[in-house]
Amino acid sequence: MTRLRITASPHVGSPESTPRIMWSVVASLVPIVAASLYFFGPSAALVLAASTAGALLTEMWLGGKGSLRDGSAAITGLLLGLTLPAGIPCWMAFVGGAFGIGFGKMIFGGLGQNPFNPALVGRAFLQAAFPVSLTTWPANAPGMTAFSHFRLDRLADWARLRGDNLALPFAAPVVPDATTGATPLGLFKFERQGSELSDLLLGTTGGCLGETSAVLILLGGLYLALRNHLNWRIPVSVFAAVAALSGVLHLAGPDRFPGPLFMLFSGGLALGAVYMATDMVTSPVTHRGCVIFGAGIGFLVVVIRLWGGLPEGVQYSILIMNALVPFLNRVTQPKVFGRRRVEPAS
Repeated sequence: MTRLRITASPHVGSPESTPRIMWSVVASLVPIVAASLYFFGPSAALVLAASTAGALLTEMWLGGKGSLRDGSAAITGLLLGLTLPAGIPCWMAFVGGAFGIGFGKMIFGGLGQNPFNPALVGRAFLQAAFPVSLTTWPANAPGMTAFSHFRLDRLADWARLRGDNLALPFAAPVVPDATTGATPLGLFKFERQGSELSDLLLGTTGGCLGETSAVLILLGGLYLALRNHLNWRIPVSVFAAVAALSGVLHLAGPDRFPGPLFMLFSGGLALGAVYMATDMVTSPVTHRGCVIFGAGIGFLVVVIRLWGGLPEGVQYSILIMNALVPFLNRVTQPKVFGRRRVEPAS
């Protein structure tokens, strides 16, 4: 006689797990990290290593060695490093990684409990504490301005540090022989100077390590979306909102406002929309909520870029919308069929 075995839900299993998803995200970041090394030289490796070390050591200290296996701390450290300039002192990057894990994640109870993206919490702290270092943008390594122009005779220039990466904590930095340059957003906001679309796509501009190549970032996002490791509605909504609002403003005043393509591929929008806004813990759980969440980020990015005091607004836009996620989850819950409506008492 066949027995019917009844167990608790869920009844449908999946080979996916939190560590598997997290390490898949880390793998998708490898080409972006490689591009940052190509364009900014050893300084990129030092900054990324310092921010990741700060995140991992703090995670191990507060959560134990077992908590490192899920890969979430590694993602936080890498993403934070990719939002920093290549010339920042390594001790600052380390402190940012430690702060992001400690005050952006562990203080709320650990993985799955944090309301804000830990990498952006770490960067917001660094921007408030060390604004000069966070807004000093070194130029790309000489001779490494495009993938098709690799020159062996410029390897010595490539190997130079792009800033005082090895400065001691709280010591006055001594900037080595490196050239600083403005970001495309800074050039437009303060000098009304545009940038070539090809430079924005390939990353051959000044900026943070994660602005190295919008093409590689979008390919990484496509890989994660195909594996269902991110909700594609969030980055699509971000890009659609930025394109729509900036397009309308550009038509109304082409001399005052940049076009949609510039707004989409400049700055940290691609990295933020694909890798930070899609964080499963700090984004809505409903599809409608994800669309509203992404559209809100895109709207705030355009407003801060054009009318705010800073040329970039991705960081604050995502953190603001992170705070609204509980509200979005509540108001976008689907209707439960079969539940009787309760009439108000007369």
